[in-house]
Amino acid sequence: MRSILSVLKKVWKLIVLFLLIGITFSYAMFQGGFVSWFLFYSFLPFAIYALSLSFYPLTHFQAVRVFQKTEFNAGETLKVSITISRKSVFPLFFLVIEDCLSDQLLLLQERNKTKAFLFPGFQKEITWEYQVNDLQRGEHFFQYVRLKSGDPLGLIEKEILVQTDNKIIVYPAYEELIYRPLENHFDQGMTASKERVQRDTSMAIGIREYQPGDRFSWINWKATAKRNEIMTKEFEQRQSHDVYILMDCAPNSRFETIVSFSASIIRAILQKGAQVGFLSSASERVAFPIRGGEGQQLQLFYHLAKVKDNSPVSIDRVLEVEGFLLQQNNLMVVTGQLTRSLIEKAGLLTSKNNAVTIFILKNEAEILSQNELALMSAANSRGLRIVLVHKGDFKAVFSEVARR
Repeated sequence: MRSILSVLKKVWKLIVLFLLIGITFSYAMFQGGFVSWFLFYSFLPFAIYALSLSFYPLTHFQAVRVFQKTEFNAGETLKVSITISRKSVFPLFFLVIEDCLSDQLLLLQERNKTKAFLFPGFQKEITWEYQVNDLQRGEHFFQYVRLKSGDPLGLIEKEILVQTDNKIIVYPAYEELIYRPLENHFDQGMTASKERVQRDTSMAIGIREYQPGDRFSWINWKATAKRNEIMTKEFEQRQSHDVYILMDCAPNSRFETIVSFSASIIRAILQKGAQVGFLSSASERVAFPIRGGEGQQLQLFYHLAKVKDNSPVSIDRVLEVEGFLLQQNNLMVVTGQLTRSLIEKAGLLTSKNNAVTIFILKNEAEILSQNELALMSAANSRGLRIVLVHKGDFKAVFSEVARR
């Protein structure tokens, strides 16, 4: 339907153009005199240009969009360079260039100039640059560049969308944190250490055959004499600080802060040498196994760049459903709201010798309500650790934990 209306509009403008030419010529013929012919000859160049422009195709225009880089962090500035080229030198009175942004960037369109009004004339190549400030987290697609031209009198207008597929990924903003282990337990993965497995030589749990690399002090001489083979002591192992993070994806005004803090703590844990797993239950459930290294950080950051606060269930329901998966040695829950149901569900995990920390995200200078303070006391009595985190002050989190 739109295509039919567009064709009818173009035909109607051509009819109007021919009518104006005929009217001015008829006026000059019947009226005569200098004024009438001057009017006709003055209008004639504009009419000829408009008629020529109506047959001038814009389909041979090409557009190339160039970014300085394709990966950003939230809040950074995107600089875009668009080069428009064409084959012919037909004079264009004006050319409107508009970069069609993704839906997520449309809100920034008024603050950032994504449209330009240029006068190309006979130029065959034009380069235009603009920038988008304060990028929002997400995966943004740039698919088209809109070109629009016309004659000086506005009789003929032509428009085309030039396809230019580009994509950028904006990772969540994060703060550099110094991660400190919350506790130290044996056989519970509670020590964030550069060493993946440590041994406590004060706790022997058995004996085994000697293996290359065993220390001389580990030899059990009594067992060696009985078996006539070198036997060494088997010690209790202190495992790495394996952390599992559960992020609340229910609709919340502080969701961007929740994502930013999750990214910060993931980066801090991995840089410490520990391993981290992650679970988000938005419209689609996404779970990452406990792993370490830069590859794990890249996967988690890519997921955090795209995740949305559209979870159909609350965080306490996720804890209840995912209880088997979340029975890790150290569970961290990142949310923006503390509820009694959340405390009850998390308390079931602490009863199984699991350490559970709930991070409550608040805006700057925002304090806990009286109800939340009462819930915090109830949580402490259940063995839960509740940590208040303010936006822009993530660095104080583990210093607070260390003093507890």
